[in-house]
Amino acid sequence: MSYDDLLQKTAVKVATIGPVGKLPYFPGTWGSFLAVILWWIFRSKLSSPLYWLIILFVTLLGIYTSGRAERELGRDAHPIVIDELVGQWIALAACPKNIFAALAAFLIFRLLDIWKPFPINKSQEIRGGVGVVADDVLAGGLTAVVILAVRWIWFD
Repeated sequence: MSYDDLLQKTAVKVATIGPVGKLPYFPGTWGSFLAVILWWIFRSKLSSPLYWLIILFVTLLGIYTSGRAERELGRDAHPIVIDELVGQWIALAACPKNIFAALAAFLIFRLLDIWKPFPINKSQEIRGGVGVVADDVLAGGLTAVVILAVRWIWFD
């Protein structure tokens, strides 16, 4: 196996988060669900700067691996779910650690990621790994704004 073949195989495994992207139904939803579980387990142990540094790292990793994975799986293929991980973590950044906030962020993010209102839909025109990840980053950001607005209106 050549170095490029190994790199390609590794990129696909990372972009699909191993078996998560290969699940038979709704791989994006499973990717988001995994993000919520990881957030629930680790968020309280991380400082905010470290949390955002991890998001930045996984975003850049996602751009690279998604771009490579598209060569094998097709343009923005359903098994590529590292983008859902990033977008969901951005959405969850606005949440206190409670099950209702996490559930709200999960549902709003999935709705926006599937529906893709403007400007999320325009990001789909971007080719390569940036295009794969961009719509989820935007959906996660918009979800965070909605969560923060609800928290400000109802709780602050």
